[in-house]
Amino acid sequence: MKTNGMKNLTSGLVFIIFFAFWTMLILTIDAQPIGVKGTNIGFATINGWFHSLTGVNMTLYTVTDWLGLVPIFICMIFGFLGFVQLIKRKNLLKVDFDIIILGVYYVIVILCYLIFEMHPINYRPIMINGFMEASYPSSTTLLVLCVMPTLVFQANQRLKSIILKRFITIFAVVFSVFMVVGRLISGVHWLTDIIGSCLLSAGLFYTYKGIVLWNSTKNFKV
Repeated sequence: MKTNGMKNLTSGLVFIIFFAFWTMLILTIDAQPIGVKGTNIGFATINGWFHSLTGVNMTLYTVTDWLGLVPIFICMIFGFLGFVQLIKRKNLLKVDFDIIILGVYYVIVILCYLIFEMHPINYRPIMINGFMEASYPSSTTLLVLCVMPTLVFQANQRLKSIILKRFITIFAVVFSVFMVVGRLISGVHWLTDIIGSCLLSAGLFYTYKGIVLWNSTKNFKV
């Protein structure tokens, strides 16, 4: 377990470093005023080309926005699981370690969202309801790619039914692909926003998984 934990922690660190480097590149490489109200966008040539290729599909944007409630619901399920354990065991320290770390992990994801909302790297290609909105990294993509892998990880650790575990894995993969592609071609994000979200979410998830595996010596209990 500790070996796998270290491998995942290392992978998480590498992805986070890549994300930081990618962010710096966006701020410096080919930054041109192609955004809303002339705001600078990094990798302007490729971002502008991709946006003109996909155009804007507000229906797809709305669908993926509403489906963003799915990972929030999943977070609530794990929050309820932790609450039930707390009530039964009457001690926070007796709640499963992976559930406690999962709660911390979800808080960190929210903090990442808030940081980039308060300090925008760039803005969306279009106005949303008449307002300029921070675009990097894509918050919906970040949420989906941070939460859905934890659903698969927890299901594989806690469930006995192979069929159910496979169903959850397939659902998570299909849902994640649809959401990422949907946000990408809806035209409400730059290509680099989606890439940034993929890098950051991979870094955060592998770090979470690594910490859990590093500290685990047996199967988890519900």
